[in-house]
Amino acid sequence: MDEVEAVVVGAGVIGLAAARALALDGKEVVVVEKAYTIGFETSSRNSEVIHGGLYYPKGSLKATACVEGRHRLYDYCREHGVPHKALGKLIVATSEDEVPGVEKIEAAAKANGVGNLTWLTVAQATEMEPALRCVAALLSPSTGIVDSHALMLAYQGEAEDHGAMVAFKTPLLGGRVVSDGFELRVGGDDPTTIKCRYLVNAAGLYAPALARSIEGIPLDTIPPAYFCRGCYFTLLGRTPFTRLIYPVPVPGGLGVHITLDLAGQARFGPDVEWIDDVDYSVDPGRCESFYAAVRRYWPGLKDGALQPGYAGIRPKISGPNDPAADFTLQGPEEHGVPGLVNCYGIESPGLTASLPLADAVVTKLRD
Repeated sequence: MDEVEAVVVGAGVIGLAAARALALDGKEVVVVEKAYTIGFETSSRNSEVIHGGLYYPKGSLKATACVEGRHRLYDYCREHGVPHKALGKLIVATSEDEVPGVEKIEAAAKANGVGNLTWLTVAQATEMEPALRCVAALLSPSTGIVDSHALMLAYQGEAEDHGAMVAFKTPLLGGRVVSDGFELRVGGDDPTTIKCRYLVNAAGLYAPALARSIEGIPLDTIPPAYFCRGCYFTLLGRTPFTRLIYPVPVPGGLGVHITLDLAGQARFGPDVEWIDDVDYSVDPGRCESFYAAVRRYWPGLKDGALQPGYAGIRPKISGPNDPAADFTLQGPEEHGVPGLVNCYGIESPGLTASLPLADAVVTKLRD
Protein backbone atom coordinates (compact mmCIF):
# COMPACT_ATOMS: atom_id res chain seq x y z
CA MET A 1 0.00 0.00 0.00
CA ASP A 2 1.32 3.42 -1.02
CA GLU A 3 1.32 6.16 1.60
CA VAL A 4 1.20 9.94 1.13
CA GLU A 5 0.34 12.77 3.51
CA ALA A 6 -2.41 14.43 1.45
CA VAL A 7 -4.54 13.40 -1.54
CA VAL A 8 -6.51 15.91 -3.58
CA VAL A 9 -9.17 14.43 -5.85
CA GLY A 10 -9.68 16.48 -9.02
CA ALA A 11 -7.25 18.49 -11.13
CA GLY A 12 -9.58 21.36 -11.92
CA VAL A 13 -8.89 24.90 -10.83
CA ILE A 14 -10.03 24.26 -7.24
CA GLY A 15 -8.11 21.00 -6.87
CA LEU A 16 -4.93 22.48 -8.32
CA ALA A 17 -5.24 25.63 -6.19
CA ALA A 18 -5.74 23.44 -3.11
CA ALA A 19 -2.75 21.26 -4.04
CA ARG A 20 -0.64 24.39 -4.45
CA ALA A 21 -1.75 25.78 -1.08
CA LEU A 22 -1.15 22.46 0.69
CA ALA A 23 2.29 22.08 -0.90
CA LEU A 24 3.22 25.63 0.09
CA ASP A 25 2.09 24.69 3.61
CA GLY A 26 4.66 21.90 3.63
CA LYS A 27 2.36 18.95 2.96
CA GLU A 28 3.31 16.01 0.74
CA VAL A 29 0.57 16.08 -1.91
CA VAL A 30 -0.70 13.80 -4.68
CA VAL A 31 -3.52 14.93 -6.97
CA VAL A 32 -5.52 12.10 -8.55
CA GLU A 33 -7.45 12.95 -11.71
CA LYS A 34 -9.51 10.52 -13.77
CA ALA A 35 -9.08 12.49 -17.02
CA TYR A 36 -5.87 12.70 -19.03
CA THR A 37 -5.29 16.39 -18.42
CA ILE A 38 -5.99 19.28 -16.07
CA GLY A 39 -9.32 21.13 -16.05
CA PHE A 40 -11.02 18.63 -18.29
CA GLU A 41 -14.57 19.47 -17.22
CA THR A 42 -15.99 22.52 -15.41
CA SER A 43 -12.75 24.50 -15.24
CA SER A 44 -12.28 24.53 -19.02
CA ARG A 45 -15.94 24.99 -19.95
CA ASN A 46 -16.86 28.42 -18.64
CA SER A 47 -16.71 32.10 -19.58
CA GLU A 48 -13.15 32.59 -18.23
CA VAL A 49 -14.36 35.74 -16.49
CA ILE A 50 -12.67 37.33 -13.49
CA HIS A 51 -15.81 38.33 -11.62
CA GLY A 52 -16.18 41.53 -9.66
CA GLY A 53 -18.30 40.08 -6.84
CA LEU A 54 -21.53 41.88 -7.72
CA TYR A 55 -24.25 39.28 -7.53
CA TYR A 56 -23.84 37.22 -4.40
CA PRO A 57 -25.60 37.57 -1.02
CA LYS A 58 -23.74 39.66 1.54
CA GLY A 59 -21.60 37.52 3.83
CA SER A 60 -21.83 34.42 1.65
CA LEU A 61 -18.69 32.50 0.81
CA LYS A 62 -19.37 33.24 -2.86
CA ALA A 63 -19.28 36.96 -2.11
CA THR A 64 -16.30 37.10 0.24
CA ALA A 65 -14.13 34.65 -1.70
CA CYS A 66 -14.95 36.31 -5.02
CA VAL A 67 -14.09 39.85 -3.92
CA GLU A 68 -10.88 38.78 -2.20
CA GLY A 69 -10.12 36.34 -5.02
CA ARG A 70 -10.44 39.00 -7.71
CA HIS A 71 -7.79 41.22 -6.10
CA ARG A 72 -5.48 38.26 -5.53
CA LEU A 73 -6.05 36.74 -8.96
CA TYR A 74 -5.05 39.91 -10.81
CA ASP A 75 -1.87 40.09 -8.70
CA TYR A 76 -1.18 36.39 -9.23
CA CYS A 77 -1.62 36.65 -12.99
CA ARG A 78 0.76 39.61 -13.18
CA GLU A 79 3.37 37.89 -11.03
CA HIS A 80 3.19 34.55 -12.86
CA GLY A 81 2.73 35.72 -16.43
CA VAL A 82 -0.81 34.34 -16.79
CA PRO A 83 -2.57 36.07 -19.72
CA HIS A 84 -5.47 38.21 -18.51
CA LYS A 85 -7.13 41.55 -19.16
CA ALA A 86 -9.33 43.85 -17.07
CA LEU A 87 -11.78 44.68 -19.86
CA GLY A 88 -14.63 45.84 -17.66
CA LYS A 89 -18.25 44.92 -18.21
CA LEU A 90 -21.58 46.64 -18.68
CA ILE A 91 -24.68 45.27 -16.98
CA VAL A 92 -27.52 46.57 -19.11
CA ALA A 93 -31.22 47.23 -18.74
CA THR A 94 -32.92 46.96 -22.12
CA SER A 95 -36.25 48.31 -20.85
CA GLU A 96 -37.40 50.46 -17.93
CA ASP A 97 -38.80 47.46 -16.08
CA GLU A 98 -35.29 45.93 -15.99
CA VAL A 99 -33.74 48.95 -14.25
CA PRO A 100 -34.70 47.71 -10.75
CA GLY A 101 -32.87 44.46 -11.52
CA VAL A 102 -29.68 46.40 -12.23
CA GLU A 103 -30.22 48.53 -9.12
CA LYS A 104 -30.48 45.32 -7.10
CA ILE A 105 -27.08 44.22 -8.47
CA GLU A 106 -25.56 47.58 -7.52
CA ALA A 107 -26.93 47.26 -3.98
CA ALA A 108 -25.54 43.72 -3.63
CA ALA A 109 -22.18 44.85 -4.95
CA LYS A 110 -21.97 47.73 -2.45
CA ALA A 111 -22.92 45.35 0.38
CA ASN A 112 -20.02 43.13 -0.72
CA GLY A 113 -17.56 46.02 -0.61
CA VAL A 114 -17.46 46.60 -4.36
CA GLY A 115 -17.59 50.37 -4.59
CA ASN A 116 -16.24 51.15 -8.05
CA LEU A 117 -19.42 50.74 -10.11
CA THR A 118 -20.63 53.63 -12.26
CA TRP A 119 -24.09 54.28 -13.70
CA LEU A 120 -24.03 55.22 -17.36
CA THR A 121 -26.60 57.12 -19.34
CA VAL A 122 -27.67 55.78 -22.71
CA ALA A 123 -25.35 58.29 -24.37
CA GLN A 124 -22.38 57.27 -22.21
CA ALA A 125 -23.02 53.57 -22.73
CA THR A 126 -23.35 53.86 -26.50
CA GLU A 127 -20.27 56.07 -26.67
CA MET A 128 -18.35 53.19 -25.07
CA GLU A 129 -20.13 50.49 -27.10
CA PRO A 130 -21.83 51.98 -30.19
CA ALA A 131 -23.57 48.69 -31.11
CA LEU A 132 -25.28 48.46 -27.72
CA ARG A 133 -28.95 49.20 -27.14
CA CYS A 134 -30.07 49.89 -23.57
CA VAL A 135 -31.98 52.34 -21.39
CA ALA A 136 -29.30 52.32 -18.67
CA ALA A 137 -26.10 50.47 -17.83
CA LEU A 138 -23.85 49.83 -14.86
CA LEU A 139 -20.10 49.73 -15.49
CA SER A 140 -17.94 47.29 -13.52
CA PRO A 141 -14.36 48.28 -14.42
CA SER A 142 -12.70 45.51 -12.40
CA THR A 143 -14.36 42.61 -14.22
CA GLY A 144 -11.95 40.91 -16.62
CA ILE A 145 -10.98 37.74 -18.43
CA VAL A 146 -8.24 35.18 -17.85
CA ASP A 147 -6.70 32.28 -19.73
CA SER A 148 -8.07 29.56 -17.44
CA HIS A 149 -5.76 26.86 -18.81
CA ALA A 150 -2.69 29.02 -18.24
CA LEU A 151 -3.90 29.76 -14.71
CA MET A 152 -4.28 26.06 -13.94
CA LEU A 153 -0.84 25.36 -15.40
CA ALA A 154 0.59 28.01 -13.09
CA TYR A 155 -1.10 26.44 -10.06
CA GLN A 156 0.09 22.99 -11.14
CA GLY A 157 3.63 24.22 -11.72
CA GLU A 158 3.85 25.89 -8.33
CA ALA A 159 2.45 22.81 -6.60
CA GLU A 160 4.97 20.57 -8.38
CA ASP A 161 7.81 22.97 -7.60
CA HIS A 162 6.98 22.37 -3.93
CA GLY A 163 6.91 18.61 -4.24
CA ALA A 164 3.34 17.84 -5.30
CA MET A 165 2.57 15.25 -7.96
CA VAL A 166 -0.40 15.00 -10.34
CA ALA A 167 -1.50 11.51 -11.41
CA PHE A 168 -3.67 11.56 -14.53
CA LYS A 169 -5.96 8.75 -15.73
CA THR A 170 -6.20 7.75 -12.07
CA PRO A 171 -9.85 7.57 -11.00
CA LEU A 172 -10.74 7.26 -7.33
CA LEU A 173 -12.89 4.14 -7.14
CA GLY A 174 -13.79 4.32 -3.46
CA GLY A 175 -12.31 4.08 -0.03
CA ARG A 176 -12.91 4.15 3.68
CA VAL A 177 -12.16 6.24 6.71
CA VAL A 178 -9.61 4.57 9.02
CA SER A 179 -8.33 5.52 12.47
CA ASP A 180 -5.47 7.67 11.20
CA GLY A 181 -6.77 8.88 7.86
CA PHE A 182 -8.10 7.21 4.73
CA GLU A 183 -7.55 4.18 2.56
CA LEU A 184 -8.36 4.97 -1.08
CA ARG A 185 -8.73 2.58 -4.00
CA VAL A 186 -7.54 4.12 -7.26
CA GLY A 187 -7.80 2.69 -10.75
CA GLY A 188 -6.02 3.37 -14.01
CA ASP A 189 -3.06 1.58 -15.56
CA ASP A 190 -1.62 0.71 -12.14
CA PRO A 191 -4.52 0.18 -9.71
CA THR A 192 -3.44 0.49 -6.10
CA THR A 193 -4.53 1.46 -2.62
CA ILE A 194 -3.29 4.74 -1.19
CA LYS A 195 -3.26 5.60 2.47
CA CYS A 196 -3.33 9.29 3.39
CA ARG A 197 -3.75 11.49 6.42
CA TYR A 198 -5.58 14.30 4.62
CA LEU A 199 -8.16 14.10 1.83
CA VAL A 200 -9.54 16.98 -0.24
CA ASN A 201 -12.58 16.17 -2.37
CA ALA A 202 -12.42 18.69 -5.23
CA ALA A 203 -14.18 16.47 -7.75
CA GLY A 204 -16.51 19.18 -9.01
CA LEU A 205 -19.58 17.66 -10.64
CA TYR A 206 -18.83 14.35 -8.96
CA ALA A 207 -17.97 15.59 -5.45
CA PRO A 208 -21.19 14.36 -3.78
CA ALA A 209 -20.96 10.95 -5.52
CA LEU A 210 -17.30 10.65 -4.56
CA ALA A 211 -18.10 11.39 -0.91
CA ARG A 212 -20.75 8.67 -0.97
CA SER A 213 -18.15 6.21 -2.27
CA ILE A 214 -16.00 6.58 0.85
CA GLU A 215 -17.21 4.46 3.73
CA GLY A 216 -17.32 6.41 6.97
CA ILE A 217 -18.39 9.80 5.63
CA PRO A 218 -21.82 10.45 7.18
CA LEU A 219 -24.39 10.22 4.38
CA ASP A 220 -26.58 12.90 5.93
CA THR A 221 -23.78 15.47 5.43
CA ILE A 222 -23.57 14.87 1.65
CA PRO A 223 -25.72 17.21 -0.45
CA PRO A 224 -27.59 16.13 -3.59
CA ALA A 225 -25.99 16.84 -6.96
CA TYR A 226 -27.78 18.75 -9.72
CA PHE A 227 -26.45 19.29 -13.21
CA CYS A 228 -27.24 22.57 -14.94
CA ARG A 229 -25.90 22.77 -18.48
CA GLY A 230 -25.02 26.04 -20.13
CA CYS A 231 -24.37 26.20 -23.88
CA TYR A 232 -22.16 28.75 -25.59
CA PHE A 233 -22.35 29.94 -29.17
CA THR A 234 -19.52 31.76 -30.90
CA LEU A 235 -19.71 34.70 -33.27
CA LEU A 236 -18.62 34.32 -36.86
CA GLY A 237 -16.53 37.34 -37.75
CA ARG A 238 -15.47 40.30 -35.66
CA THR A 239 -17.36 41.58 -32.66
CA PRO A 240 -18.21 45.29 -32.31
CA PHE A 241 -17.77 45.09 -28.52
CA THR A 242 -14.63 45.75 -26.50
CA ARG A 243 -16.15 44.96 -23.09
CA LEU A 244 -18.25 42.20 -21.60
CA ILE A 245 -21.99 42.81 -21.89
CA TYR A 246 -24.33 41.24 -19.32
CA PRO A 247 -28.12 41.42 -19.19
CA VAL A 248 -30.16 41.30 -15.98
CA PRO A 249 -29.67 37.82 -14.45
CA VAL A 250 -32.17 34.98 -14.94
CA PRO A 251 -33.00 32.12 -12.55
CA GLY A 252 -30.12 29.60 -12.52
CA GLY A 253 -27.54 31.84 -14.16
CA LEU A 254 -26.46 35.32 -15.16
CA GLY A 255 -28.27 35.39 -18.50
CA VAL A 256 -26.93 35.05 -22.04
CA HIS A 257 -24.02 37.47 -22.02
CA ILE A 258 -21.28 38.46 -24.42
CA THR A 259 -17.78 37.61 -23.30
CA LEU A 260 -14.53 37.95 -25.18
CA ASP A 261 -11.49 35.73 -25.12
CA LEU A 262 -7.97 37.13 -25.08
CA ALA A 263 -7.83 36.98 -28.88
CA GLY A 264 -10.94 39.17 -29.09
CA GLN A 265 -13.27 36.38 -30.23
CA ALA A 266 -16.83 36.84 -28.94
CA ARG A 267 -18.92 34.08 -27.41
CA PHE A 268 -22.44 34.14 -26.09
CA GLY A 269 -23.84 32.22 -23.16
CA PRO A 270 -24.41 30.35 -21.09
CA ASP A 271 -28.08 29.51 -21.13
CA VAL A 272 -29.73 27.36 -18.44
CA GLU A 273 -30.85 23.76 -18.95
CA TRP A 274 -31.30 21.31 -16.07
CA ILE A 275 -30.23 17.80 -17.09
CA ASP A 276 -30.07 14.39 -15.41
CA ASP A 277 -26.61 13.25 -16.50
CA VAL A 278 -23.33 14.83 -17.55
CA ASP A 279 -23.68 15.58 -21.27
CA TYR A 280 -21.68 18.29 -23.03
CA SER A 281 -23.50 18.21 -26.36
CA VAL A 282 -24.69 21.52 -27.82
CA ASP A 283 -28.06 21.40 -29.55
CA PRO A 284 -27.84 23.74 -32.57
CA GLY A 285 -31.56 24.29 -32.15
CA ARG A 286 -30.95 26.29 -28.98
CA CYS A 287 -29.37 28.94 -31.16
CA GLU A 288 -32.74 30.58 -31.92
CA SER A 289 -33.29 31.51 -28.29
CA PHE A 290 -29.80 33.04 -28.26
CA TYR A 291 -30.64 35.37 -31.14
CA ALA A 292 -33.71 36.58 -29.28
CA ALA A 293 -31.83 37.07 -25.99
CA VAL A 294 -28.83 38.85 -27.52
CA ARG A 295 -30.86 41.12 -29.81
CA ARG A 296 -32.46 42.69 -26.76
CA TYR A 297 -29.16 44.52 -26.25
CA TRP A 298 -27.48 44.01 -29.65
CA PRO A 299 -30.19 44.45 -32.28
CA GLY A 300 -27.56 44.43 -35.01
CA LEU A 301 -26.78 40.72 -34.58
CA LYS A 302 -27.21 39.23 -38.06
CA ASP A 303 -29.00 36.00 -38.90
CA GLY A 304 -26.54 33.13 -39.32
CA ALA A 305 -23.83 34.87 -37.26
CA LEU A 306 -23.83 32.35 -34.40
CA GLN A 307 -22.39 28.85 -34.47
CA PRO A 308 -22.39 26.16 -31.75
CA GLY A 309 -19.41 26.52 -29.43
CA TYR A 310 -19.24 24.34 -26.35
CA ALA A 311 -21.17 23.50 -23.18
CA GLY A 312 -20.31 23.56 -19.52
CA ILE A 313 -22.17 22.12 -16.56
CA ARG A 314 -22.62 23.96 -13.28
CA PRO A 315 -22.00 21.59 -10.33
CA LYS A 316 -25.01 22.69 -8.30
CA ILE A 317 -26.16 21.37 -4.95
CA SER A 318 -29.52 23.19 -5.08
CA GLY A 319 -32.25 22.34 -7.58
CA PRO A 320 -34.15 24.47 -10.11
CA ASN A 321 -36.85 25.41 -7.59
CA ASP A 322 -34.52 26.00 -4.63
CA PRO A 323 -32.72 29.16 -3.54
CA ALA A 324 -29.20 29.16 -4.97
CA ALA A 325 -26.84 27.36 -2.60
CA ASP A 326 -23.62 28.95 -1.41
CA PHE A 327 -20.21 27.38 -1.94
CA THR A 328 -19.87 24.62 0.64
CA LEU A 329 -16.48 23.73 2.10
CA GLN A 330 -17.11 21.01 4.65
CA GLY A 331 -14.36 20.33 7.14
CA PRO A 332 -14.19 18.12 10.23
CA GLU A 333 -16.33 20.60 12.16
CA GLU A 334 -19.21 19.99 9.75
CA HIS A 335 -19.00 16.25 9.02
CA GLY A 336 -16.96 14.92 11.94
CA VAL A 337 -14.27 13.17 9.89
CA PRO A 338 -10.73 14.33 10.80
CA GLY A 339 -8.52 15.30 7.87
CA LEU A 340 -11.30 15.62 5.27
CA VAL A 341 -12.51 18.65 3.29
CA ASN A 342 -15.35 18.28 0.80
CA CYS A 343 -15.76 21.04 -1.80
CA TYR A 344 -19.40 21.07 -2.90
CA GLY A 345 -21.24 23.29 -5.36
CA ILE A 346 -18.19 25.23 -6.58
CA GLU A 347 -19.72 26.81 -9.66
CA SER A 348 -19.23 30.41 -10.81
CA PRO A 349 -17.40 32.42 -9.46
CA GLY A 350 -15.17 29.50 -8.43
CA LEU A 351 -12.40 30.39 -10.87
CA THR A 352 -12.17 33.93 -9.46
CA ALA A 353 -12.42 32.65 -5.88
CA SER A 354 -9.91 29.82 -6.27
CA LEU A 355 -7.06 31.27 -4.17
CA PRO A 356 -9.13 32.14 -1.07
CA LEU A 357 -11.03 28.84 -1.33
CA ALA A 358 -7.73 26.94 -1.42
CA ASP A 359 -6.53 28.80 1.67
CA ALA A 360 -9.81 27.94 3.40
CA VAL A 361 -9.19 24.25 2.64
CA VAL A 362 -5.78 24.43 4.32
CA THR A 363 -7.26 26.23 7.33
CA LYS A 364 -9.97 23.60 7.77
CA LEU A 365 -7.35 20.85 7.72
CA ARG A 366 -5.36 22.66 10.42
CA ASP A 367 -8.33 23.09 12.75
